[in-house]
Amino acid sequence: MQPVTVQTVHENQEVAGIGCTLTNDAGSWFVTSPGSVSVHKSTGDLAISCKKESLAGSQTLVSKSNGAVWGNVLIGGGIGYIVDRNTGAGFDYPATTTIMMRKVSDASVVAPVASSAPAAELQTSAH
Repeated sequence: MQPVTVQTVHENQEVAGIGCTLTNDAGSWFVTSPGSVSVHKSTGDLAISCKKESLAGSQTLVSKSNGAVWGNVLIGGGIGYIVDRNTGAGFDYPATTTIMMRKVSDASVVAPVASSAPAAELQTSAH
């Protein structure tokens, strides 16, 4: 397990109370920003998606090998590396991340209502 702290920023100001989901191949976790959550380490990257009302943001944290991997390779050879790789123990995510939030356009949420046929009928009936 590893704690990861998530902060959310919009227009150069920290925004609190944003719900964020963190996901990797070992599971999913939820945190409200600013906040920390313990995630299972993995060799897979950690995807973070944050959203609240009209704000949204996302980021991917890359899993990087830590010093423990190389110690286990020296002591245990290839088996030590395989164990660390399979359990994620020898890999870490950045401890803190800042998610840049952006306004989600209302237009992208609303589907177009009118089609070209009704518009043509309106033009015809106006004459």
